[in-house]
Amino acid sequence: MPEKEILLTAEGLKKLEDELAYLKTVRRKEVAERIKAAIEFGDISENSEYDDAKNEQAFLEGRIANLERNLRYVRVIDANEIGTEKVGIGTTVRLKDLDYGDEIEYSLVASPEANPMQGRISNQSPVGKALMGCQVGSVIEVEVPAGVLKYEVLEIRR
Repeated sequence: MPEKEILLTAEGLKKLEDELAYLKTVRRKEVAERIKAAIEFGDISENSEYDDAKNEQAFLEGRIANLERNLRYVRVIDANEIGTEKVGIGTTVRLKDLDYGDEIEYSLVASPEANPMQGRISNQSPVGKALMGCQVGSVIEVEVPAGVLKYEVLEIRR
């Protein structure tokens, strides 16, 4: 089954490529050194340093494989492709919380670029899914663990 296309901004692609390069060059060497040092402690059958280093190596190699797999399916979003008529990946949306009257702003991005603390939400998150395709004036209700959020879309921009 073919993988789904992963839409990223140029910035998001660079971030993933930089992480992959760092993991393959710097982190692999660091973990290899940890394994080597642990082996020098002697009997590896009861060596917790060795076990920890091998577990870290397995995690690292899994992350590298995941990044390489994802990068094969990346399509960079051209800023010129991003319209402002409807909410989509690459748009920034200003919303009004209909329960509290607060205004908030989110940038919709693909999952690998999401960082809610920076206002970058995934198109796969509950709020992101509800916003996709909305227009200015749309009202959405989103069920989240804390309850139901109600927003009105006030503005859509690149």
